[in-house]
Amino acid sequence: MGDYRESDNFNIHYIIQVKGMNFMKENMKNEKAILRELKELKEESINFSGKKYYHILVKQIKNISRKFQTQSREIEILALQNNIIPERYYRNLGAISPLEQVKMLQSKIAIIGAGGLGGTILELLARMGIGKLIIADQDIMVDSNLNRQLLSNETNLGQKKTEAAVKRVKEINSSVEIVGYSILIGSDNVKKIIEGAEVVVDALDNLPSRFVLQKACRDLKIPLVHGAIAGFNGQLSTIFPEDKGLESIYGLNKDLPEHGSELELGAPTVTPALIASLEVQEVIKILLKRGKLFRNELLYLDIEEGIMEILNL
Repeated sequence: MGDYRESDNFNIHYIIQVKGMNFMKENMKNEKAILRELKELKEESINFSGKKYYHILVKQIKNISRKFQTQSREIEILALQNNIIPERYYRNLGAISPLEQVKMLQSKIAIIGAGGLGGTILELLARMGIGKLIIADQDIMVDSNLNRQLLSNETNLGQKKTEAAVKRVKEINSSVEIVGYSILIGSDNVKKIIEGAEVVVDALDNLPSRFVLQKACRDLKIPLVHGAIAGFNGQLSTIFPEDKGLESIYGLNKDLPEHGSELELGAPTVTPALIASLEVQEVIKILLKRGKLFRNELLYLDIEEGIMEILNL
């Protein structure tokens, strides 16, 4: 073995740096080629206001993805950054801007629970174009899910809910990356599941697990959107790490019952659909830094009696 020289170290760093530069140049070259393809394929349309815009279809994005071996999400982002609208997101526009759509495609959200709330939340976030989704639930599909859980159908009874979730997202939006964990969350695993998420959505059905999830979100400094239903009643609150949160709603996490009143009052189709939609809207507001959150507040709904109350926590 020869003597070590400082120049050897320099050469190693130089080689690494050159390789890194070459990789960046290759990426830039690839991006320019994709953009040329997008501009060639874009079609002109007129929106509802009579204004001209350019759009591209799902099948065209998939073709570009295959041709350049690039994720379709990255192609959609590049298109939006250049005012070429993927037609799948066209009806989002007006409510959100193309650059806000880019932000959603670059975001990562964790949903804990894949039942009545979680399945609807997953469906809506995938259709909105949230780029990365995490979903966790240990349960399998059973007959009693069919009345309200969008992920359930007569052909997947007995299947793991997370498997159904991954399949459903791929059917809706192939640009969305999804990871499913068929696992019961606990203090020993929940942080690994939600780490890196910008927002966590509570779609659970038991109180002890909600408190475990809230603690993990506090430790990792991630906002938590809480939703719960029972009969024709539902509630919603958004909890930031520094907020009082679930303690203000349920009291201290001590001697709490396993479940709330859902087992007694049932879970009819309409209630989880409504609360899930409101939870998704809170997620969008957090990501886009727009609108007023139900933070340090509890939105309570009794949809049978037509009652809506906002309680300060």
